[in-house]
Amino acid sequence: MLLARYQHEYIEAGCDEAGRGCLAGPVFAAAVILPDDFDHQLLNDSKQLSEDVRYALRTEIEERALAYAVASVDNLEIDEINILNASFLAMHRAIAKLHLSPQFLIIDGNRFNRYLDIPHQCIIEGDGKYFSIAAASILAKTYRDDYMKQIAIEHPEYNWHSNKGYPTISHRKTVLEMGYTPYHRRTFRVTDPQLSIF
Repeated sequence: MLLARYQHEYIEAGCDEAGRGCLAGPVFAAAVILPDDFDHQLLNDSKQLSEDVRYALRTEIEERALAYAVASVDNLEIDEINILNASFLAMHRAIAKLHLSPQFLIIDGNRFNRYLDIPHQCIIEGDGKYFSIAAASILAKTYRDDYMKQIAIEHPEYNWHSNKGYPTISHRKTVLEMGYTPYHRRTFRVTDPQLSIF
């Protein structure tokens, strides 16, 4: 069972990202502030849910959240500052867009660059432990999926509408055969599909 809050003294936002391990496209992040009494039987880590459930939950999250925001860092910025810093930057941008200012942040993962003077707590696998982080994971994932489906129209041979830019065997083969698009992350090395990409 997921928990509503990490602490109960301050306004708390949960943050998560999507697309960190992809070969193409931006990394997206979301920040979500939920009511103290928020509860939902289906809400969980977005990776544990079907696409249909994720999109249904996105609608409910957006209706019930006290505040939410989604932001991204594109592939060019990722190549400039590396994917870890880009993930932090995407979360910073999402937090900055919230119309309700959080006083405490809970972050999925084990590392984070402090945002302004707001205290934070990193939580490993937090998207499976706290509702607000799970909600952020769903928003980041679905908004990124929408973006990848949109740019897939420009480059249908890379099958982004299905793989969303992740390093599937077919995606890696296509990159090796046809090269990079303007949406690919040039600092992500692509090797033979029979081998690890990194």
